[in-house]
Amino acid sequence: MSYDVIVLGSGPGGYVTAIRASQLGLKTAVIEKEALGGICLNWGCIPTKALLKSANVFEYLNHAADYGLSVKDPKADFSAVVKRSRGVAEKMSGGVQFLMKKNKIDVIMGTGKIKAGKKVDVTDDKGKVTEYSATSIVIATGARSRQLPNLPQDGKKIIGYREAMSLPSLPKKMVVVGSGAIGVEFAYFYNAMGTEVTVVEYMPNIVPIEDVDVSKQLEKSFKKQGIKVMTDSAVESVDTSGKTCKVKVKTKKGEEIIECDVVLSAVGIETNIQNIGLEEVGIVTDKGKVLVNEFYETNMPGYYAIGDITPGPALAHVASAEGITCVEKIAGHHPEPINYGNIPGCTYCSPEIASVGMTEKAAKDAGYDIKVGKFPFSASGKASAAGTNDGFVKLIFDAKYGELLGGHMVGANVTEMIAEIVAVRKLETTGMELVKTIHPHPTMSEAVMEAAAAAYDDVIHM
Repeated sequence: MSYDVIVLGSGPGGYVTAIRASQLGLKTAVIEKEALGGICLNWGCIPTKALLKSANVFEYLNHAADYGLSVKDPKADFSAVVKRSRGVAEKMSGGVQFLMKKNKIDVIMGTGKIKAGKKVDVTDDKGKVTEYSATSIVIATGARSRQLPNLPQDGKKIIGYREAMSLPSLPKKMVVVGSGAIGVEFAYFYNAMGTEVTVVEYMPNIVPIEDVDVSKQLEKSFKKQGIKVMTDSAVESVDTSGKTCKVKVKTKKGEEIIECDVVLSAVGIETNIQNIGLEEVGIVTDKGKVLVNEFYETNMPGYYAIGDITPGPALAHVASAEGITCVEKIAGHHPEPINYGNIPGCTYCSPEIASVGMTEKAAKDAGYDIKVGKFPFSASGKASAAGTNDGFVKLIFDAKYGELLGGHMVGANVTEMIAEIVAVRKLETTGMELVKTIHPHPTMSEAVMEAAAAAYDDVIHM
């Protein structure tokens, strides 16, 4: 029962780590208490995208006349939409099972707890405890929906993202508390399906980590879709004693009571580091995060941590990249440390959001003399032909050297476009090189070239 590497958790950080470890010739095991693929594949990244696709198709049906088509009285079968989403998740989880077998990785089902001496106790569903040992232990236990004292989740009237993916019926009215990625994605989904949605955000702008121009565009698009947006507002309490919820919201103009069927708490996540043995082993944490070096080793040799439980961005692709870097170092390779300034972020509401690098404000605050180029999709032939011309591409360059400091997009399918900007930043390509990079016509991606040209006063189609 001894391994070279034991991975605690099988989310996109854990299972990718295990596969890479096996590829490098290390005898590997994964411990998982629920379902392979973790929250991302089963209750997060993948099933939410299935829901959003259903909402997107339903929107197209409702606007078929805009495309010269006739569709009579389209209806949404909410339970069928949820069922499809669950089916996609189950298929993907099954795919991870296949990958475990293909790579000869042992899957140990149960709840793991690390111990001194690089050992792990695993308790199965019958209460039986089995001890395993490894040369290296990688902790990848992820995170869960954050709970606030004034928003106690009961799973029925006040819910988290997990319940939001499998409600038994479509609510008539919903209040979404928080406008990060989870909040705005569900706001778009439920609004598109027919729910009356109100988004409450404490900060001055929705999606507050994004460039302010992106935030303003999304708010404008949401209001056009019929979503009510309340910024600079805070939910003080929720009365669930009656048939409906009465949400008390504090705004700049005073208190407002909003009545709804369901309140979705989307105020972020908290790490799963409780009761996994960190204190007993002596692993140092700070503010709910496990402290690690650039190759993800903790203060205790042989114990590593990756993903949402570490100080980096809580994103699936970050967890995967960290796991690969970590295990390559364990195997004696010399991987390049991750540049956290070049991590793309994507939000899959409609219009979509994708960004990487510095916002305009961050670049100015850092003292850069900048050039900013912005190209609206309203000037894009492809976007106009597709009927999806909300949004823009915004690029920020260092005026002195032409370095691309940041890229920010809001619009249809921009999550499929951001990788170009990530590669440009990785390769340290200059603004003028991007201007001279021929993009195919007609495509949405032309907006990247045009935005770069706009920064240098060379834009053609605007």
